[in-house]
Amino acid sequence: MIEAFWTPLLPPYLIGLVLSFAVEALLTPRPVAPWKRPMAAVGVHVGVWTLAFALELMLFRRPYFAVANVLAIELLIVLVSNAKYKALKEPFVYPDFEYFLDAIKHPRLYLPFFGVGKAVAAGGGYGLALWAGLALEDSVTAGAGVWLVSFADLPQEHMFDPTAPTLLFFGHAIVIAVIGATATVQIGRHLRAELNADADLTHFGLFASLCAYRRLERESIAPIRELASFKATRAAIEDGPLNDIIVVQSESFFDARRAYPTVSEDVLSNFDVLRSESELHGVLTVAAWGANTVRTEFSFLAGMNPEKLGIHRYNPYRKLAVKGFPTIASHLRCLGYKTICVHPYHKKFYGRDKVFPAIGFDEFVDIEHFKDAKLEGAYVADSEVCKKIIDILRESSNQPIYVHVITMENHGPLHWEKISQEEIEGLVTSPLPKSCEDLAIYLRHLRNADTMFGELRRALLHRDREATLCIFGDHVPIMPTVYGKLGMTDGTTDYLIWRARRSSQGVSRPMRIDHLAQAMLNVAALRQ
Repeated sequence: MIEAFWTPLLPPYLIGLVLSFAVEALLTPRPVAPWKRPMAAVGVHVGVWTLAFALELMLFRRPYFAVANVLAIELLIVLVSNAKYKALKEPFVYPDFEYFLDAIKHPRLYLPFFGVGKAVAAGGGYGLALWAGLALEDSVTAGAGVWLVSFADLPQEHMFDPTAPTLLFFGHAIVIAVIGATATVQIGRHLRAELNADADLTHFGLFASLCAYRRLERESIAPIRELASFKATRAAIEDGPLNDIIVVQSESFFDARRAYPTVSEDVLSNFDVLRSESELHGVLTVAAWGANTVRTEFSFLAGMNPEKLGIHRYNPYRKLAVKGFPTIASHLRCLGYKTICVHPYHKKFYGRDKVFPAIGFDEFVDIEHFKDAKLEGAYVADSEVCKKIIDILRESSNQPIYVHVITMENHGPLHWEKISQEEIEGLVTSPLPKSCEDLAIYLRHLRNADTMFGELRRALLHRDREATLCIFGDHVPIMPTVYGKLGMTDGTTDYLIWRARRSSQGVSRPMRIDHLAQAMLNVAALRQ
């Protein structure tokens, strides 16, 4: 009976297995050939294929259509990975599976980089393939005279029971699925990932690298918590009242004049004033490139080098922070501060509605507090965020306040916005090459961010309470055409730490994002 089941399944199973390696070869960077990989990686690939084939077989009961479905899912991941690599210089990793649901909820954040045409073609193509598979290939359990079990093989009591063959089919398919799952888990224990997405994908292949990262994500977070920079809450505080602390995590902010000399100097005139008056300023090495804001965000809040976060460096809010983690917010709350985060976007994005209370924020001011706010492009304008910050400071009591601001205005896709030639001429000193309008659009938003910086400076200088202001960029923007024609940036952003009414020499010092919060506390005279 087992032979009757397996004999018709072997051709589609083996054909699909070979094709799965062929689809994988479309990846950028391309994995090495199967015979050059560790045997454990090949074993995991076979295990995943076996499991996926068995599940699709149970779902559709058509072996060749099952093969086509598994390959279609693999191809989708490959296309997404290649789109991500083009935009962010990083391939698809296991924590990214969460973004498939986010892409449905927030299509503007993802769809432009994958491509609307590709998305429509993929959806239409799959619909056509679904119709063809169901219409052209018969179900293996259709009717009593099924393909996999003859009546001669059935016990006498089931001779005229049409459900008996179906039960046998599902029984065998479940066994195959269990074999695939067991092989994946057991063999996967022998994979040792470097947590370098490019290297792991190249060395292990797609299925094995995803499985290796999944296993690491399920390990205990206790060792990482032991390394937390803000685990201790004691601090040395100067005499006198505590000063307010405002942190502006500016979306895609960096001093574009460093990379492109044609950018007008006055685009960041207020930032220049703050920088000249700052305690510290300089280039900032951040934990993300082009997107993945939460990587830089958490590295600042937790004071943690991404390397210390292990697998959680890719999305620290997914499993690590949601369970609670010591941060500068929890540290300042222990010192008596009221802690508020302002982010003019949906509170559930990245699970911030659950993460922020767990890491020390008393309040989360999300997009619901900006219902009538002006937009710049598709997102809430930085000018509206500035008004909200000033309102919060005005309404604060004698309790010191820590406000962490995460702006949205300069979030891409930049290429979905329009800009006039007149506007472009006011942002650059010489004409831009063709198809580089993204840079001008970026500079338009950068100037708006600079206006916000100037308004905050004036507001803080007129307050009775002392205040410390920290500004930094979370990552550089996504502008592939600009980088291709005008040159790639080094990926660093810019920061400054400024204290109101304190004269300073404006010391320039390169900084890593995981050191920035502690440097800010030193300026605020709250040495940990």
